[in-house]
Amino acid sequence: MEHQSVLLHETVDLLQVRKDGIYVDGTLGRGGHAKLLCSKLENGHLYAFDKDEQALQESAEVLHEYRDKITLIHADYKSIRRELESRGVMGIDGIMMDLGVSSPQFDDPARGFSYRFDAKLDMRMDQTQRISAYEVVNTYTAQQLTAILREYGEERYASSIARHIVQERIKSPIETTLQLVDVIRQSLPNSELRKKGHPAKQTFQALRIEVNDELTSLRAGLSDACQMLNLHGKAAVITFQSLEDRIVKTLFKDLSTAPFVESKLPLKASQMEQASFSLLNKHPILAKSEELEENHRSHSAKLRGIEKIR
Repeated sequence: MEHQSVLLHETVDLLQVRKDGIYVDGTLGRGGHAKLLCSKLENGHLYAFDKDEQALQESAEVLHEYRDKITLIHADYKSIRRELESRGVMGIDGIMMDLGVSSPQFDDPARGFSYRFDAKLDMRMDQTQRISAYEVVNTYTAQQLTAILREYGEERYASSIARHIVQERIKSPIETTLQLVDVIRQSLPNSELRKKGHPAKQTFQALRIEVNDELTSLRAGLSDACQMLNLHGKAAVITFQSLEDRIVKTLFKDLSTAPFVESKLPLKASQMEQASFSLLNKHPILAKSEELEENHRSHSAKLRGIEKIR
């Protein structure tokens, strides 16, 4: 099945791509957004990041016709500033990010992201890193597991699941995704199991975020990228769950809000410091009905944008 990029045209349109601009794709994935952006460049350039080497290899084929306009970088987007500056790039005209796990990662059983397939517990986006979901599940304390499930999964039964994980792994390590699903099911009351939706969804989300340090990377990478924007440069970010969206929304709000000035100070309006950024959309852009019908992943997608105006 061909990979479908979520909010494809809406994202690239939000950037108002300049033919000679310097752009960044912080989450290349299978190259859908990058391909459309590159088609709008003449003597501009795109720097595309992904910590999944497999994604970079597959995208290289998709983007072959634009190989002179794009540089592929095997790195986490938290390293955007360092990686760009090492290549002599000090300012950019736009960045786009499509957060979370890509459909090919979910659909490949061997990657261990999905509770639908039986596979070794893994969940690493970067296959070269040491820590995987196996280490988290089998070595973290009950207290650590509880904290992760509550914070990253917003899991109501975090302590029960953590306790059952520790009890089960004493007998033998929890090695596969379906073994973990069984433990989760044993940890939940029947009333919860009868609810719509998979009972392991929030736990798997929490483990994935922990393994890949996703939220810390997002805060650091997006903040650095926004500071690197040239005048009238833009950032466009697609989120798929509330934790990511909250980070993006908060950062964009902070950047687009003027510093507080005590009303009693004798300052003219022209003397007051203004915000350096402006929101491109006050409310998130959502997928249209046609896309919702064709691409299930688009149902939870939210697109937010910001522009550097000073």
